[in-house]
Amino acid sequence: MDELTQSVPAHSGNKVALVLGSGGARGYAHIGVIDALEARGFEIISVSGCSMGAVVGGVYAAGKLPEYRDWVSKLDYLDVVKLVDVTWSPMGAMRANKVMEKLESLVGDMQIEDLSIPVTTVATDLVRQREVWFQKGSLLRAIRASIAVPGVITPVHAGDQVLVDGGLLNPLPILPAVAAHEADWVVAVNVTAHSPQPVSLEDMLPPAENADSRRDSKRDDEERIGGWFDDVRNATRRLWEGVGNLAGEKASNESVEELGKREWSKLDMVLESFDITQAALAKYKIAGYPPDVLIEVPKTVCSAYEFHRANELIRLGRHLTDKALDASLPPALAQQNIDRARAAVDLDSGAKR
Repeated sequence: MDELTQSVPAHSGNKVALVLGSGGARGYAHIGVIDALEARGFEIISVSGCSMGAVVGGVYAAGKLPEYRDWVSKLDYLDVVKLVDVTWSPMGAMRANKVMEKLESLVGDMQIEDLSIPVTTVATDLVRQREVWFQKGSLLRAIRASIAVPGVITPVHAGDQVLVDGGLLNPLPILPAVAAHEADWVVAVNVTAHSPQPVSLEDMLPPAENADSRRDSKRDDEERIGGWFDDVRNATRRLWEGVGNLAGEKASNESVEELGKREWSKLDMVLESFDITQAALAKYKIAGYPPDVLIEVPKTVCSAYEFHRANELIRLGRHLTDKALDASLPPALAQQNIDRARAAVDLDSGAKR
């Protein structure tokens, strides 16, 4: 019996309180997790999420996950670059306006209290140095605050609060899920998990899907080689041209392109440092409030900003969830949930005929 099986009690119901952690692009795995849970007949009755987990959880609760999945699955590398809206603000390198406009087109002006299931998103108040839980009010505003990676995406100002990414203090908000007393299971998804050795996305996928992933990765690499510096040049020229010492002194013989490359290297370091911090904090959260089922995506599978790899990461989330549930569920309950899911599909199909 493995460690995961030993740690999970013999539950009998199918209601899930879902915890979706922060981790940038790796948060696409949350979509696959939701797919796997629903395919097994589980009913998600509450969601708590941080950063990318807040995005996926909020969109899911708004009933727009299929549309969101369709959009992100079609994003290639160049599409992601076009979503980068560089700003001159010293509070962050990007505004995230383009991404938020797309989310607004999907979910509209939804209020959290009007969603189909309870949702909690987590941000951090820099002024008071504490967590802020959003459980009512504008869903988009709550998401925007939760994704504001310090130094990367500009913060949200709300009264005397300066709100940034919740991952700064709580990348895996399990406590709101524990408070969902009607849940039979607390399922947590940590997408900043530490692994003893670096592991790639291709290594984690099943063999059949691994081949597809390698083809996607090869195509992405070709796009990077052909387009990376052109795209960075276009995105960063607006930021550094004419204000060469905005982020630091520009060497006399340094081109705008070279300065842009140097500053993006700094941005990469900020994101990597933030990842390491989140990974450590998530371990403490898991130790303090052990979930019934823990799904862990190693943070080495891809960088936090590889948002063009949605298809692979969604498949990975589904695969890891199936493995965790197979290890955790009593066989009778597993079959019962599958039968329930099949009956629901048959009923839905009959209604459409």
